[in-house]
Amino acid sequence: MMENRYANPAPLGLMGFGMTTVLLNLHNIGLFPLNAMNLAMGIAYGGLAQIIAGIIEFKKGNTFGATAFSSYGLFWISKVLLIIFDKLGFVTTTDNLAIAAYLFIWGIFTLGLFFGTLKVSRALQFVFISLVILFFLLAIGNASLNQTIIRIAGVEGVICGLSAMYLSFAEIINEMHGREVLPIGIIKKQ
Repeated sequence: MMENRYANPAPLGLMGFGMTTVLLNLHNIGLFPLNAMNLAMGIAYGGLAQIIAGIIEFKKGNTFGATAFSSYGLFWISKVLLIIFDKLGFVTTTDNLAIAAYLFIWGIFTLGLFFGTLKVSRALQFVFISLVILFFLLAIGNASLNQTIIRIAGVEGVICGLSAMYLSFAEIINEMHGREVLPIGIIKKQ
């Protein structure tokens, strides 16, 4: 019987997360208003691409990857729906404290996943801890309506997104070369 061999879905999921995170946080910094580009990217690449990566991780038996990519893909879709529902008046406008709670609970979720990265690679650890910081900064900024904190979160979010993009590129390039060309700090199993 022939064994199924799936490609590594992590680069797709990481790039979907990374690029979408960079673009949203360029908005948080104040470089441009929230627009259709952010929403489309959130649904398509941040949302659907990560869900696809998560499904492939399920098929490969990787619980961490399946949970992380599927959850963050659904985060992006829920984030876009929050914006659309508010703009179209489908439901009561979501207040800042509710958005802060939404971001805070995602920060708690991400903190839990961060502990799962402690035996994988330093690059993945950085992606997750910077995402924890991002969620908590955005929660504080939204709760307090403090634009300075949101802009600081934006800078931190660009760093987080770029780190995910780097890890995606590293995994692709390292696989193509059959050796570590771009370092990711793989943790040796004992």
